[in-house]
Amino acid sequence: MLGSLFRLILGFILVMVCSTLFIVVALLLLPWRVARVKLCNLYGKVVGRAVLWVAGVTPQVQHGERLGASMPAIYVSNHTSSLDGFTGIWLCPIGGCGVFKKEIVRVPFYGWLAWLSGHILLDRTNHERAVETLRDTADFIRRNRLGIWMMPEGTRSRDGRLKPFKKGFVHLAIASGLPVVPVLVHGAHRNWRHGSWAFQPMNLDIEVLPAIETSAWKEETAGEHAQAVHDAFVAALREDQRPLPT
Repeated sequence: MLGSLFRLILGFILVMVCSTLFIVVALLLLPWRVARVKLCNLYGKVVGRAVLWVAGVTPQVQHGERLGASMPAIYVSNHTSSLDGFTGIWLCPIGGCGVFKKEIVRVPFYGWLAWLSGHILLDRTNHERAVETLRDTADFIRRNRLGIWMMPEGTRSRDGRLKPFKKGFVHLAIASGLPVVPVLVHGAHRNWRHGSWAFQPMNLDIEVLPAIETSAWKEETAGEHAQAVHDAFVAALREDQRPLPT
């Protein structure tokens, strides 16, 4: 327990110091949103990897070259742990926009930087506003040749098993014309369990699947496209992360 507490304190100090430095630079870049997006991609490369190290995680990425090769794209990943946010900002290619719940701004330092970053803040309590934000996002990334990093389950799985996908990433793919790249994180829920501050050091396997072409996707079949991507996750995830039979 003392070891986990030390890791937690060290991680908070690391995030606090680095976020403060990057907040200062982000303020200087306020007129240039794309520059702020890429600045915070750099933050993710530094802080995301450092937090993984503090948490005792050794990431092992299979087919990591597919991330850069497919850029710009819509990268979708499963969500089982608080660690996933740091894994995502580390893996996300430069020029990829993260999608955060608007409540992230309540998180000291990290959330404040997210608010300034130029990345996407969604109000999930207001469906119309969320749809409008995604529509504006599609236009923004298309004009600036940016990508998107999303967790389409919408919320963290408590037991590590994959939850149903929301259709926002499908609408973004149709509006932007970008391919979808599934990024599978195997076992993160065993490192930092829901509701706990204890860490379990581990090797974290991350698998990048081939890009999925979306040019033929249509709005009227959005649910089918979301399910097809979900099925690709289920087929590749390990047994303890697959949804239980209903």
